[in-house]
Amino acid sequence: MVAYDEFGFLVAPEPAQTPEARLSIREAFPEAGVCYVGGVSDGWEYRTVFAGSNLGHSYAMVRQFLQEEGYGDIPLPATPADLSLFRRSKRRQLCLFDELGYIHNPVKILFSPDARQRSTLILCIYNERAPDHLLRFHGVK
Repeated sequence: MVAYDEFGFLVAPEPAQTPEARLSIREAFPEAGVCYVGGVSDGWEYRTVFAGSNLGHSYAMVRQFLQEEGYGDIPLPATPADLSLFRRSKRRQLCLFDELGYIHNPVKILFSPDARQRSTLILCIYNERAPDHLLRFHGVK
């Protein structure tokens, strides 16, 4: 079909845009020293920071990123308010991990240690294919 613009010029059809095929972190974990989408990997842990205008925006970015990178099946807190329940001080809760935040293998969503950065979330994703992954994730090995 031939198309013309409002001035009577022939409009060339736009070439079909095919999205660039890219593997998610879960399919191909970044090698050590590789910077990937704003974060850094050491081959075992991929770490990046999300800082929105408030905790809700930061958490929405984290959830979207995890979905895009193949971790949509990981159970996460339903709302930013639920996530904030994991921010308790070390003095008031039993600590199974040194970090404060939500922990579910292979993902950690941590709060910034700087109290001024209340809306900043640190996302850590661990390589599930690494030897002794589960022991290392829990700090046993």
